[in-house]
Amino acid sequence: MTDDAKPEAPATPRDPFARFGDPRATAVALAVAVLALGVAVWPQVSGGGDFGARVRAYLLANPDVLDEVVRARDVKANADRVNQLTEAVQANPTLLQPGPNEPAFGPADAKVTVVEYFDYRCPYCKVAAPGYVALMQANPDVRFVFREWPILDREGEITSQYAARAALVAHAQGKYLPVHQALMAERSLTIEAVDRILAENGVTIGANREALQAAPVAQVLADVQIGASQMGLDATPTFFVNGRAMASNDPEALGRAIQAAK
Repeated sequence: MTDDAKPEAPATPRDPFARFGDPRATAVALAVAVLALGVAVWPQVSGGGDFGARVRAYLLANPDVLDEVVRARDVKANADRVNQLTEAVQANPTLLQPGPNEPAFGPADAKVTVVEYFDYRCPYCKVAAPGYVALMQANPDVRFVFREWPILDREGEITSQYAARAALVAHAQGKYLPVHQALMAERSLTIEAVDRILAENGVTIGANREALQAAPVAQVLADVQIGASQMGLDATPTFFVNGRAMASNDPEALGRAIQAAK
């Protein structure tokens, strides 16, 4: 059982607007739309003329305008997403409450709670992982919830699911954090790499990997998937601070949000 997908971890956190498509393709579409709108509308307000040609000339001379339009659209779309997720959680706060077998660190009655949804094969999750753990270590008064959400497996793949189950078994054996960090640090995750990491950290899964099929493990993953679907979650990593979705996955931005919440 192996996985041929080998994501490359980027050097910087994910652009929060990446989900909205290729900016170059969007810019072309916008240019066409602007020209079409100008040609359609201008004759009605001016009696004709070469408005379309002038718009085209202006856009060719000032291509940065299209970049600004694309960016403004993406900023609004990301803000709408943040508001949608936050409203969903506010309507049902139990969506972010950790279950009894879910990895959570820090006081149960902490004033600030941070929740991260992630997949061990997500390259942006890997980039954010060291900063997230560092924030946990620097803020012992904050509750940090590690929400295993394996969503990157495609047909015939099981690596994300396998890694998430392995991490939850490690949690049951009191070895979650070292296993979590090792899984995130593994540049190209495979079933064999997961098994090696478990062995290196003294986590036992049984001769037939029966620990991975344990009911508590399956229940955690099922509950996480149900909750993510109910709130309309669509990407990893996604962070929440006191029930509010973060627009960025940058640990520095997360740290500022934590301090503000305090």
